[in-house]
Amino acid sequence: MSVFWLSFYVLIWPIITVGVLAVLSVGVFKDVRQAQLSGESLV
Repeated sequence: MSVFWLSFYVLIWPIITVGVLAVLSVGVFKDVRQAQLSGESLV
């Protein structure tokens, strides 16, 4: 494995992690907003 591909592999994980965190955060934010609008508890 060349140095380029090894570096690419190591550096891509933070980008994937940020993407997953963003998707989860948007989903939770939508659920919280929907619960507040309908007057229900989130839990």
